[in-house]
Amino acid sequence: MKCRSVACIWSGTPLYHRITSAAVLAKPPTLYTGGSDGLIVWWNLSGTDSEPEIKPIALLCGHAAPIADLGICFPVVDNSSNVKVKSIPAGHGALISACTDGVLCTWSRRSGHCRRRRKMPPWVGSPSMIRTLPTNPRYVCIACSFMDAVHLIEQHSVDLVEGSEASMDRESQHRKPPKCTVVIVDSYSLTVVQTVFHGNLSIGPLKFMDVILSPENCEVQSALLVDLYGKLQSVPILKDPTLGGENGVGLIKGSSYLDMTIWEDGLSEGGPVVSIATRGLFFVLVYRTCCIFRLLASGTAIGKISFVDNHLCFEDGSTHFHIMGGMFLEGNDASTMLKSEDPCDIVEENFVVWNDRGSALVYSVSYLHSLFKFQPLCEIPAVSCPRDARLSVSFIQLNHYLLRIESICFHTEEPLLWKPLVTIWPFDQQHDDNGNLCPQCKMVGRGGLFIDSVRGFASFHKSEVHGDDAGIEPTGRETKLTYQRSSIPSPEKFNNFCRDDEKFSFVEKEQVVSSSMVISGNFHTPYAVVYGFCSGEIEVVRFDTFFHLLESHSKSPHAEVDSHAPKQYLKGHTGAVLCLAAHRMVSNFNRWNFNHVLISGSMDCTIRVWDLDTSNLVTVMHQHVAPVRQIILCPPRTNHPWSDCFLSVGEDFCVALASLETLRVERMFPGHPSYPAKVVWDGARGYIACLCRNYSGTSDSVDILFIWDMKTGVRERVLRGTASHSMFDHFCKGVNINSISDGVLNGDTSASSLLLPVTEDASFSQSRVKHSGKGITLSNMIMKNISEPSTSQAHVSEVSSMNVVSTSSSVFQGNKHPIKCSCPFPGIATLIFDLASLMSHSLKHEFIGNVGDKQENTHMKKLGTETLKPHHMTADDADLNRTLTNTIEGHDWISSLERYLLQFSLSFLHLWDVDSELDKLLVTDMKLERPWKFIVTPGFQGDRGSLTLTFPGLSASLELLKSSSEFCALKSLTMVSLAQCMVSLSHSNSAWCSALAAFYTRHFAEKIPDLKPPSLQLLVSFWQDESEHVRMAARSLFHCAAARAIPPPLCSQKAIDHVKPMITTNSNRANEDGSSNIENASRDGRDSDTPPEMPGVSQVEECKILAWLESFGEQDWISCVGGTSQDAMTSHIIVAAALAIWYPSLVKQNLAKLTVHPLMKLVMATNEKYSSTAAELLADGMESTWKECIGSEIPRLVGDIFFQIECVSGSSGNAAAQNPAVPVNIRETLVGLLLPSLAMADIPGFLTVIESQIWSTASDSPVHIVSLMTLIRVVRGSPRNLIQFLDKYMQVVNFILQTMDPGNSVMRKTCLQSSMTALKEVVRIFPMVALNDASTRLAVGDAIGEINNASIRIYDMQSVTKIKVLDASAPPGLPSLLSGPSETTVMTAISALSFSPDGEGLVAFSEHGLMIRWWSLGSAWWEKLSRNHVPAQCTKLIFVPPWEGMSPNSSRSSVMATILGHDGQANSQENAKGSGDMDCLKVLIHNLDLSYQLEWIDQRKVLIKRHGRELGTFQL
Repeated sequence: MKCRSVACIWSGTPLYHRITSAAVLAKPPTLYTGGSDGLIVWWNLSGTDSEPEIKPIALLCGHAAPIADLGICFPVVDNSSNVKVKSIPAGHGALISACTDGVLCTWSRRSGHCRRRRKMPPWVGSPSMIRTLPTNPRYVCIACSFMDAVHLIEQHSVDLVEGSEASMDRESQHRKPPKCTVVIVDSYSLTVVQTVFHGNLSIGPLKFMDVILSPENCEVQSALLVDLYGKLQSVPILKDPTLGGENGVGLIKGSSYLDMTIWEDGLSEGGPVVSIATRGLFFVLVYRTCCIFRLLASGTAIGKISFVDNHLCFEDGSTHFHIMGGMFLEGNDASTMLKSEDPCDIVEENFVVWNDRGSALVYSVSYLHSLFKFQPLCEIPAVSCPRDARLSVSFIQLNHYLLRIESICFHTEEPLLWKPLVTIWPFDQQHDDNGNLCPQCKMVGRGGLFIDSVRGFASFHKSEVHGDDAGIEPTGRETKLTYQRSSIPSPEKFNNFCRDDEKFSFVEKEQVVSSSMVISGNFHTPYAVVYGFCSGEIEVVRFDTFFHLLESHSKSPHAEVDSHAPKQYLKGHTGAVLCLAAHRMVSNFNRWNFNHVLISGSMDCTIRVWDLDTSNLVTVMHQHVAPVRQIILCPPRTNHPWSDCFLSVGEDFCVALASLETLRVERMFPGHPSYPAKVVWDGARGYIACLCRNYSGTSDSVDILFIWDMKTGVRERVLRGTASHSMFDHFCKGVNINSISDGVLNGDTSASSLLLPVTEDASFSQSRVKHSGKGITLSNMIMKNISEPSTSQAHVSEVSSMNVVSTSSSVFQGNKHPIKCSCPFPGIATLIFDLASLMSHSLKHEFIGNVGDKQENTHMKKLGTETLKPHHMTADDADLNRTLTNTIEGHDWISSLERYLLQFSLSFLHLWDVDSELDKLLVTDMKLERPWKFIVTPGFQGDRGSLTLTFPGLSASLELLKSSSEFCALKSLTMVSLAQCMVSLSHSNSAWCSALAAFYTRHFAEKIPDLKPPSLQLLVSFWQDESEHVRMAARSLFHCAAARAIPPPLCSQKAIDHVKPMITTNSNRANEDGSSNIENASRDGRDSDTPPEMPGVSQVEECKILAWLESFGEQDWISCVGGTSQDAMTSHIIVAAALAIWYPSLVKQNLAKLTVHPLMKLVMATNEKYSSTAAELLADGMESTWKECIGSEIPRLVGDIFFQIECVSGSSGNAAAQNPAVPVNIRETLVGLLLPSLAMADIPGFLTVIESQIWSTASDSPVHIVSLMTLIRVVRGSPRNLIQFLDKYMQVVNFILQTMDPGNSVMRKTCLQSSMTALKEVVRIFPMVALNDASTRLAVGDAIGEINNASIRIYDMQSVTKIKVLDASAPPGLPSLLSGPSETTVMTAISALSFSPDGEGLVAFSEHGLMIRWWSLGSAWWEKLSRNHVPAQCTKLIFVPPWEGMSPNSSRSSVMATILGHDGQANSQENAKGSGDMDCLKVLIHNLDLSYQLEWIDQRKVLIKRHGRELGTFQL
């Protein structure tokens, strides 16, 4: 499982976003807007009805191409049949998004993250529209088209309608009919399940699509396709969407198409169609000057609304307005159907239409008895903006509000600077005091990306001015750094905008970030963030905190020199900076005296190379004649001379290979038909793949793949169509094998991580480990850095610190970067912290432990110590032995480096300003430096590299925490684990670490009462993590959140009452999102057939519990941690079992009974992630919970476990060690925890099973050793319950002796050591079992037996046979004295046994009767009677006088009273007379004393001890 936390770093400029599509979710009220940049903004609608508020919460980053459309779906699956659920809860809605590149994403509203991300097959084309199927909202209908040159122009056109007339003329010139595809996609898996249409349309190019129901049958649905002329084509959709497939199995034949040319005068009457709308049996075609209402069944026009004389359509010289769209409005009373014979009659519908300036009219439209009427209800005024500004407007309904979505661009020459704004308008009728209709609606709310975010930006700059770096001026030292005014706007400009939002041009074009990247390279933490601006300026902002700490720790002479300013400014470009890359030189033949370079490509068609150490310009390259869009670095382990080269991709359709070693262009790859949007460099094989689009429009193939030989510059292959995508994906997988960043992107570049496919395959990571030792190593780079001193004295400190951090890359694993950096969009940088890598301490110990074994580790140690001591930099390999003496110093340095890495992570992941006292403690005690220079917000990762990033401001972060239990779990787990790890590094940090852990465990929920509790399913998935800190943190968080996060089907009425005050406090929010677990449980309890206060659980509730245990389709946390549907089901079982054991009063009564059998199956499944946990839970709750449910099934379960051990271990015990088929942790848990608990729960059953294994398994089977080890644990854990099975019935001693049988030499050889261990443990625990000093004789006495049937058995350990039986039933000569009680009464017989030192005698002490008996066992006589099993009487009897406090039960008056049974034991028997023999036996076992000991003083004197206290010495 992956636990990755994301810290998002925002630039100081606001985000520009042109909205191209929108979707709404009614419950909870949510708005999603997609933009031309591929971003999706998640908005929340809150507040009161009179004063609603809409605020942006997070950015949803999953696309790298313009968003084509957004839709709402319900990806809910049924557990049994995998079909649609009949009643889908309103809160289970999700967003599905599609971009023009063919990538689909589903975004969960409850968790806010991407559940699934997948690319559509290439034969489908480019998606353009998404519509949800009305009969089954799990499936969506997606219309796709194949773009040619004409459509490409339209796509890049800013205003479609302005060029629509020319577009129509161009389309009429094309003779070949356009091609499109309509498919049905399952929103749960994002797979194509049905192909509705694939081919050439009978109408014009597809412009609009909707899914309609058949007038005759509401269950029959069709896809309605409309072209720009208003011509329609209807294609039926199969009733069962799963009948199709990606290969076109479900393709409907062309003969079933229904082509309808509704009218021929559409163009002359209203011009081009700008929008369509459907409602029931009607549809509306919206033109630029009118709306025509028609019937779906016949296409008959029933009415028309003209806007020629309306203010919506106005034309006066250069100013002219026209209609842009229209839609029907939903509402409880908005529309009603008339009960008449004509099904086409309606009473009333509300319809809204708007123009291109944002002005809208809401009409009441009625149609009754073929009479069409319309009446305006209210008007929404136009957008207030300059007339020369470009404006994009759309409307969407959210509950009883109309949301006007605006995008405004004020820079006419720059099409990217769009400002989004959302305004809220009520659309109900508004009247004045006289009852007249008000002419205009009143805006009740507004929100934008620039209002709250800009305030955050302004506060950021304000804090930056007052920070430590404020007012720093360059010193007199020699430096070539340039200190200039930042390109970030000043706080005054932001504050002016916050005061007056109508001042639109608040940010100049030159101050807008056009590209950004994070420099990490070979460092363990990011080195700097680089911003490229539209002005051509470049700003480098360093993470100086980490390096400052390293410099101070290194105690280098140069560390005392003040570091340079944390910001660098590079000037030279005359156009916008479009791409960036940073590279550290690898070659040893660098003659240009630079080591770390920054490469920038610009709109001015040039590429500039900068020296990051000195901020000097190295060179300017002119290999392109168009803007440079991409810089691609060489992959790791690329051979010389290509290791210091880079690729540049320009809009001139050319790719160039340039060398940083020679500073010239080495190869040119021309001839691409269009811009190569995707370029991948395979350094291992020496090839370059360029995927570009073919816009000829004459072929079905729209994509072409060019493969170039990097060494020769020759074009090796050209692939077209679907083959190009298949080959490109295969090419990316090959690159990913050699990648150290889990992706195709190489090094530090500004390219979006979402542009290229993300491969998540375990085999690739394994391949990386195999190839980790090949090619260029980081150690070589470090040696080069050390051997080349810096020419600038002002930067010696910086170079030293960089060398220190570079050395750390050699110490830690190269394929496990703890912090991965990316920039999904310009101005947005992300730091992804991988918890597994942060917790991996084994590498450090391996580095220290093996420093004397491997020369490579010795070499790294030398590098580490030499970096700390610069005067050692000239040492050669002969000095390696001298560095071995500095192992302790190197260990301290690595520990410090690890501590600084954790501090850096905590600084960027901690939620500041929530608890001021904790913040102060972290800064003062822990010396944690707050990242004042950056705007940092939290986020988390979704499927295949997708990201959810909150907007600046604490409110957005808290909103995500209040809505996403998955985010809460990941955040808390990361912080608590890091805190515990810091304690392990230094115990002096225990105070603040405990405070930090307590905050994220308990106090956070107390400060924010409506905080979403962490997901229990996600937490249990980390119970078997490799790191102990993560395991402990996950279990601690589970216990702290269990009472608040119990799943509704499992929650009892007591748990509901326990959290009811919290529900009352947060009722408003819970009613909004409908996601409160306890509230849902309360609702389930009210809806149940059985009242909550009645005992037991109804059958309906049992079905709900079973359905929840088997569910897997609604688990948002799976994609957060990279799990599968199997993980979802198993985690449910684990959660239910844990709650049944630890919180039985908070869950329903029969939960344990319903959970135990799935838990047992999970144990036997040997699942690497969960079987160990299941076995632990089964063992933990065996005595208290599970024994009552599966008492009779325990022997079968024990046998199944032995069968698993036998099967996975092979035919012999040696094979088990060589080829274990089951992970070690599962085997250890089964043998060490589960088997002993099962054995103690049912000792007779366990003994029966292990005795049967003697004859049913191989002699050298590991089952016998496991049985002996389990027996040892049972002896230690439950000796009293085992006492009655020592040597009778299912004999414990007999089983141990059978494993030592000399007749079975194989078994004896395999088990002898374990058997002797088990036997000695029995002798140590049970005093009535004795072994002589030579280990040749064994005596076993009856601890409990009948008065006249007690005995002692003597065994010969050499032959492993019973050779003698001693009578211990009654004192010799006094048989009548013991006849008081029944002769068959079960009593304590032998309390302790001991062989004499010479082995010639045996002494036994009996607490019942207080007597010592002696048997003389002479050697000659012993051998003579070795085969005689007749019970032998004792040779001497001694009565032991009573001592003070001797009886464990009650005081005894005399020995005779003891003999006659007038004691506490007789009283206990008398009191239990009515209980039965079994109850008497339980009482006797409970009171049995196993603390007696017999010690020999000399040959004939014995000492009795009890609990270590001497009771007396007796002469025999």
